[in-house]
Amino acid sequence: MAGKKQFDVEVALDAAMVQFWRAGYADTSVDDLSRATGLNRSSIYSSFGDKDALFLRCLERYAARYGSRYDQALSRASEEPLQAVRAFFEVTLRRIADPDVPDGCLMAQTAMAAPVLSPAIAARAAEALGLQRARLRTALNATRLAGGRADGFAVHLAAVNQSLAVLSRTGASREELRTVIDISVSALSHALDDRSR
Repeated sequence: MAGKKQFDVEVALDAAMVQFWRAGYADTSVDDLSRATGLNRSSIYSSFGDKDALFLRCLERYAARYGSRYDQALSRASEEPLQAVRAFFEVTLRRIADPDVPDGCLMAQTAMAAPVLSPAIAARAAEALGLQRARLRTALNATRLAGGRADGFAVHLAAVNQSLAVLSRTGASREELRTVIDISVSALSHALDDRSR
């Protein structure tokens, strides 16, 4: 049939996402995307738009894929807050251990490059990181932490989660990453214990 795409859009988006994730936006050319996706330049432009448009689609794909996993992990925070936070961090550890994707976090990597990115891309990365804090805040508010501490812990745990991605990219061991998590969960445990005092 004339005009019908002869490739799997989902597979192409995954390949482009991994390319951007591995090399970063600035160091990924349209030729790199062509090699990664197996599509010629004109197919990329006609199917996805320019490089910015394709990158935004990849960011959306990344946020949806991992966001749903984080939401699931935190879904039982009101009943089992420490287990829920550990499950939240496990999403990141599984992503780090996944041999099919690069180390680190595409959103954190994008946010760090914000000064050289288009305003739309920088805003999308900031929005995604803000959503991570909001999802943690909602989960921790359900635990009834005293004195508005849910907000502080949401900021802290989101920052720890991003630090796991950065540390993994610099070669930190799984044991070191788990130590970082253990210290944060221990601090949360003490704060939860304070609820009854």
